[in-house]
Amino acid sequence: MKTTTVMCVMLALVLAGSALAASPAGKEQVNINTASVQELQLLPRVGPALAKRIVDFRTANGAFKAPEELARVKGISEKSLATLAPYVSVSGTTTLKEKVRVPRAPKTAAKAQS
Repeated sequence: MKTTTVMCVMLALVLAGSALAASPAGKEQVNINTASVQELQLLPRVGPALAKRIVDFRTANGAFKAPEELARVKGISEKSLATLAPYVSVSGTTTLKEKVRVPRAPKTAAKAQS
């Protein structure tokens, strides 16, 4: 009986450790190589049209090798990529479950007058 209890506790610890390793420090991400259009829309500033372009790009060009390759998708600038970077990966499972909302930067006086 003692051996069974010890084995169960060890199994629980191993499973808990692997669950934490899958999502380090609670960091939720979207795997851009496997995500659906709906999952990609959970990313900040990504709507249905951009999510579809990401999937179409992936289908035409193969898997992304690095998150920075998203800049090759029409509609994703370097600035957009900087916003997306903390939430995207090219491996592992998609763990993001809710839409990420990032506040827009306030307009400067020079831009407001343009």
